[in-house]
Amino acid sequence: MSSNNDTGGKRPTWPGGIAAVLTQMEGRRDAFTYAETEAPPAADLDLAPLAARIVTDPDDDPAEAPPFRSSYHRKRHALRKELTGESELVFLNALLVAHLRKRDFPAHIPALFQRLWAEQGPHLLDHLNQRWLVSAITTFGDHGTTPTQRSVGLALTVLFGTMKLYESERLYSGLNADRAFALDQKARGPLPMEMDAYAIANGGLDVNMIGRLWTEAEDDPVIRPLAHHLLDLLIHDERTLFRRLMTMRARKSRTDARKAPATPKRGDNPAPVPAAQRGLTPETLRWGLVSTIRAPLPQIARFAAHHIELGAEALHIYLDAPEAETVAFLSRHPRIHVTQCDAAYWQASGKPRMEAHQLRQAHNATRALRETADSLHWLGHIDVDEFLLPDRPVSGILADISPRHALARIAPAEALARDDGPPQHFKLTHRQAGQPKAVLQEIYPTFGLHLYGGFLSHSSGKVFARTGIPDTRLGIHTLKYRGEEASNRAKPADIHLAHLHAPSWEHFLTHLAFRRDKGSYRARSSRPEMGQADLIGFLAEEEGEAGLRLLFDEVCADTPELREKLAAHDMLLSRDFDPDAAVARVFGARP
Repeated sequence: MSSNNDTGGKRPTWPGGIAAVLTQMEGRRDAFTYAETEAPPAADLDLAPLAARIVTDPDDDPAEAPPFRSSYHRKRHALRKELTGESELVFLNALLVAHLRKRDFPAHIPALFQRLWAEQGPHLLDHLNQRWLVSAITTFGDHGTTPTQRSVGLALTVLFGTMKLYESERLYSGLNADRAFALDQKARGPLPMEMDAYAIANGGLDVNMIGRLWTEAEDDPVIRPLAHHLLDLLIHDERTLFRRLMTMRARKSRTDARKAPATPKRGDNPAPVPAAQRGLTPETLRWGLVSTIRAPLPQIARFAAHHIELGAEALHIYLDAPEAETVAFLSRHPRIHVTQCDAAYWQASGKPRMEAHQLRQAHNATRALRETADSLHWLGHIDVDEFLLPDRPVSGILADISPRHALARIAPAEALARDDGPPQHFKLTHRQAGQPKAVLQEIYPTFGLHLYGGFLSHSSGKVFARTGIPDTRLGIHTLKYRGEEASNRAKPADIHLAHLHAPSWEHFLTHLAFRRDKGSYRARSSRPEMGQADLIGFLAEEEGEAGLRLLFDEVCADTPELREKLAAHDMLLSRDFDPDAAVARVFGARP
């Protein structure tokens, strides 16, 4: 029987095996030497003033300039040279990290490192570059004072070290870090260590790795902000293995969809796609939006400017209660087509004005769908408080949809409310993130199980429909073909619909009565599991404004606690969103 050290005659990667590895690892870990007048930072160093002090060029300081008196002097000089212009806290972090990489160091250095991050963590997160952030997390792995600090630090050290190795080797493939491999060039050889290959279509290894690291870090208040910050940087970086795998997953999904046999199933009602819609490219495809709106002009201008900047060829805006100023302002832009839904409009339509605003929306959307058949390829139907958030140009997303599909459903992302500007964070439902329903109670402990997906608003999203298909009607959330919902629909993964349903507490209260009577909070027997109507009705009648505020704060308010919970379950979407700036760029001035 072979022993654990028996390599079966195989040659080790490093000549000399693990003994050589350990020898090389220890080769540069000799402790710093100090000159007679030198000493490391004191344990009781006052940290706060260092945030405002700036590191100057050491060559201009006689106390720091060469010749070097010791290895400590040499290291100080190198670090201050690298960090010239940064705060003295940034330098102190680097100096402590350098000490803690050695075999021996002054006894108080680990405690000073802990105090630095406990007291000045926010400053360091704002000022350290990513390389020094990784060095800090590595130091926690070696010198953490809690099991969580050591386990999270070590795990992230291994993760980032492995990334550096494989990303460096990958450069020799000739592809940049943001380019995914082609699906048809997969080699068939085995993986090392008898591993099974990661399943591109539905593998969960990536999510499990990131999710476990995130949740593990939550148990320690010192390392949590640093670990979460690094993981957040990782999941938003477009040049990682994780992003490339997601790109490959999306490609495989589209490929599988094209290859899937178009065998009709019970209940199928595919709407026929016109031949003219085939072969469209991002350069030739034209898309637009239709919306029936009753809102102040500034709100309409934000909606219009945001989508014009995204590349909308046309915005068909039906003013439910037209005002002369609004008509004049919007009509100045050549891509905005304004229709005034006044008494004359409804008389000319041959229909009486419908009482329910949802019916008026569907009527106008269907009219626009028919009238744009010669000018647009796709028409989206959304509301004035909804904004498309694409990961790439909308024309490219729509051009990539299979010609078998007549409509595309855009998944919603409900805005988190803040008081100091437009929302920057949006939440997804558990289903969009592939999470079990049970996570809702963890994220929203009081109200989660009463709200579908944790949303106060709709969770079914809105649709883009292809134009030029006969016998179709465009509704609020669907396209109907010959009176039934069209079944040949796509759901692109790289675009969301930001819904500013309750962007502030005041907005929530102001719209509450209308929504309970005629809008999204009215009782609907077709979706009893959502529970908004019963829940909001109970809170309003039994608890009053205090109960409603409790609901708003837990479900809608943009708080660090809610964002952390959502991010841990891949249910947080963050975007730079500034529709007022778009208004200034598109219209030249705010209305």
